[in-house]
Parts: sequence; structure tokens; C-alpha cells
Amino acid sequence: MQLYLPIAELPLNLFLLIGMGGAIGFISGLFGVGGGFLLTPLLIFVGVPAPVAVATSSVHIAASSVTGSLTYWRRNAVDFKLGLVLIVGGAAGTVLGVFFFNQMRKLGHLDLVITLSYVTLLMSVGILMLGESLRAMFRQHRNRTVPLRLPGEHRWYEGLPLRMRFHRSKISTSILPLVVLGCVIGFIGTVLGIGGGFLVVPALIYLFRVPTSVVVGTSLLQILVTMIIATFLHATISQAVDVLLALTLVVGGVIGAQFGARTGQSLKGEQFRLLLALLILSVGFRFAFDIVGAPLDRFSINAVELER
Repeated sequence: MQLYLPIAELPLNLFLLIGMGGAIGFISGLFGVGGGFLLTPLLIFVGVPAPVAVATSSVHIAASSVTGSLTYWRRNAVDFKLGLVLIVGGAAGTVLGVFFFNQMRKLGHLDLVITLSYVTLLMSVGILMLGESLRAMFRQHRNRTVPLRLPGEHRWYEGLPLRMRFHRSKISTSILPLVVLGCVIGFIGTVLGIGGGFLVVPALIYLFRVPTSVVVGTSLLQILVTMIIATFLHATISQAVDVLLALTLVVGGVIGAQFGARTGQSLKGEQFRLLLALLILSVGFRFAFDIVGAPLDRFSINAVELER
């Protein structure tokens, strides 16, 4: 059954889109990563124009994050205080990201920026996470337990002004690096059509030593708010949100997120990080192949807006 998408200007199989949304929703609930780093590439791979894929993904990510956030909230696995700090920075980064997105689109460089950014981010983050998770599993196999934080250990950025105690996450740190982290994640997430969870989750785990059980729910809360802002800005300024495509993806995404959130609670920390690293690397390799491989269409025609 073919569904014509008015903004993307192409027909796609309805059941393919629902299944795609369900799979991404499951991953979102499982890892707390929003799923945009998979959804946006998949939409591009099936023919959706990059600007439409990026803008529409924000709707699906926000919807999937709602159910996932509620699930973790009911299980008392969300640090609302930490999430609020991340949201403050994320909101500022989102506004800057929409401005940059539209400038690159006008110049005709948006597709190149998205592809190169995906390869750089996914490959670097995936390799770092894979190496650390394998070392952690090796130490566990040899019965050598290394805590995320040694007693009294503090890094330089944690000692900056405006220190705050986050009781749910069991950390005490300056809010300045957290606001900067939220701003960077919000900017990248808006430009690339991702929730940014695959960046904020490892950052909170490795840089701030937040427990894995709290990271997922807190990440989903931050993703939810920033993606709502991104959706509104993309719809009103970029005008690249395909509502029909978004609603179709949301149907599957909302269902998949519930199953993912339940499954995520049974994963160990080392297994969680290993699976996420492999997932990130696989998408990075796929984008890298598109850069070095021969294109299916050697020539293409695109409409470019010219300012008078």
C-alpha cells in the first residue's frame, strides 16, 4: 500500500514506514537515544530529501520520548533536576541549530553537512564507546571491578562555579559544563535530525559518572523538550515537516518505545554500552560507504532558490 507524502513529494509503502517507526521507537526506549540517528539516515536511504528527513524526524523523536519518559518516571529513574539543567542549554542550542540549518539549506550545502557530520560523530563516538565497553566486560570477566568514580575524585570542570548537588544521580558538579553539553547536543540534534541521546548518554556516563539506570530516563526527558522546540521551529521557519510522514512514523514509534523501555531495565551497564556502540558504528559505516562508494544515480537535478 503506497502512501504519497506531499512535502517529501514521493510515495512510500505504508507498512514500511510503520515498521520503521516501531523499530526506531523500540531503540529509543531501550537506549534512551531518541532514535533520530537511525531514523534520519533510514529516511534519506529510502529517498526522502535530507531537509524533510531532518525536520520530520523531530516529530517522531518527540512522540517516542513521551512514552519512554513516562515509563522511566513511573520507575523513579529520571533525575528531573539534572534534566532541567540540560534542557536550559538544549533550548538555546536548538534555536541556533535551526538558524544554521536554514542558512546551509539556502547555500545548497545541507546534504554535505549532514553526511560528513554523521560519519564524523558516529564513528568517533562509536569507537570510543566500543573500546570502553569491551574493557569493562573484560575486567568483569576477570572479577576486577573498577568504579565509575573513585572516592573524592573530581574533574576540573566539576569544580567550576555554580556547583549543584543532584541527589538522584548521586553527583555534585558545576552546572556550567552541563548547560554547555545541553547546548551542543541541542544544536547538533536540530541540524542532523537526531535527539542527541547517543551523545548525551555516553557524556553523562563517562564525563559526569551518572549511573546508567538514571541516564536513560533523564536523556529522554531532555530529548522530549528540545525536540518539541525543534519541531515548532522547523514547522514555522524551515517549513520542511511532512505531517503525514511524521504521523505514520509516530504510530509505530509510540508502540515500540514501550517495549524498548521495558527491555532496557534488564540490561547490564556493560551490555548496554556495547550494544549502543555497535549500533552507532553500523550507521556510521553505512554513511561512510555512501561517501566513498559509487552513487546509484550519477546525475541529479535539484531546485535551488535564488535570492534577488
